[in-house]
This record gives sequence, structure tokens and C-alpha cells, in this order.
Amino acid sequence: MDNKEYETMKIENILERLSKSKFRTSFHLKNKDMDYIDKKGLDVINDHARDFIYKRLSPAVIPNEGKQTPTKNHPVFIAQHATATCCRKCLYKWHKIEMNKELSKEEQEYIVKVIMKWINREYNY
Repeated sequence: MDNKEYETMKIENILERLSKSKFRTSFHLKNKDMDYIDKKGLDVINDHARDFIYKRLSPAVIPNEGKQTPTKNHPVFIAQHATATCCRKCLYKWHKIEMNKELSKEEQEYIVKVIMKWINREYNY
């Protein structure tokens, strides 16, 4: 199994685990989110996800840890809560990504892939 296959399997596994959480499954894209995706396109949403993760989650120390991700007003924010990629504590609990260290490029890309996989699933229902 190559790295890409392993990562895909890992993402499927985490999404399956998250689907058993009452809290995580309470998040869904609303019509306005779908309209925003229609208007911007998934490539732009992916760019937004990459930017949000870099700015809000990748630093080793986050002054407003646990409160850095709003719960509405952008499809990526909603996806972050649904996928437990909203703060470093959730990243550690669900994804086993260490706290108190800067996220590597690989970790950032993994997080973006998880978010986009969830958005694609929601968007295509």
C-alpha cells in the first residue's frame, strides 16, 4: 500500500469514527453554504481551507486555542467542527496530531483533505 492509499484509508476511517459522534454529526452545510460553494467553486473553497488551517491551526502556540474557529458563515468552518479539525485539542483527540508544535506541511495537507472530503460528501447529497 502506498502513502496515498494509506492516507485515503486513514481519512475514511476517521470520517467513519466521527459519524458516530452526536456532536460532530450535528454539523451540516446549509443552503447558503451550498450557494457559496456554487458561486466560488470547490477549488476556491480548498484554497480557503488551506489558508484557514495555515493561519488558525498551524502555529505552535495559538492565543485563542479552542475558540479560533467560528461555527458558521463559511463551509470550511462548519466542516472543521464536523471533522474535529477546529482546534488543536480536537486535532489531538481525534487525529493524534500533537499539540504545542507547528503543524508540518504534510499535517496541514492532511487536514485540508479531511475537510474537503467532508464538504464533498455534504455537497453531493
